[in-house]
Parts: sequence; structure tokens; C-alpha cells
Amino acid sequence: MKHTYRTKGTCSTQIEFDLNGDIVSNVEFTGGCNGNLQGISSLVDGLTVEQIESKLKGIRCGFKPTSCPDQLAVAVKEAYDSENA
Repeated sequence: MKHTYRTKGTCSTQIEFDLNGDIVSNVEFTGGCNGNLQGISSLVDGLTVEQIESKLKGIRCGFKPTSCPDQLAVAVKEAYDSENA
């Protein structure tokens, strides 16, 4: 299922991704550091929600309390929880 998440506190403004069970694919960020976010999208393609959370949750960008990778971890967890509620 396709999901869209509006980020909070980052340069990117939105994340879109597919969630099939607990597998994440087709991650696309809007805004932010294009090259870095393409790299993150490629690296997480095919990973589970749990794997993404364990690798990316809590990463900070400078003095910000979050980052684009952290927001991705939040987004996939929220989507997974809403699909399995």
C-alpha cells in the first residue's frame, strides 16, 4: 500500500513509500539533500520496518532533534501500525 508522510523539522517536506506487510520499498523524499536521500532510499529498499527503525531512528541532523532518516523511521512505523491496528 502507498503511504505519504509529511515530515516535521527537516528540510525534506514529505516521504512517499510502499509498504507490503512489513517490507518497505519505493521510498521517495520531496525536498532535502537530493543525493543523500536517494542513497538512503536505495539502501532501505526491501528492508523491514523493524530493520529501518533499528538503523535510522534517533539520528539527528546538526542541532535538530530529528533528521530525514529519523523521519523515515517514524513514517514507516506509523504506517505499519495503522495498517495492523
